[in-house]
Amino acid sequence: MALKNTINLGNLNQQELQSVRHIIGEHQTMASKMDFYSNQCQDQQLKQLFKQSGQDAQTTATNLLNSL
Repeated sequence: MALKNTINLGNLNQQELQSVRHIIGEHQTMASKMDFYSNQCQDQQLKQLFKQSGQDAQTTATNLLNSL
């Protein structure tokens, strides 16, 4: 499940900001891995599952980044 919209993250302290940046990085890594797995997979259902998961992870990362 992806974060579909941006949220207001304007009042974060330094520790919270670092945590959000860490989460963004983790989602970007997850998106890359899911894309890799999708390209390696022969089963079309699994391929689609990995592809959608990667897209969701990238959407979440992008929306969190845009929220900062």
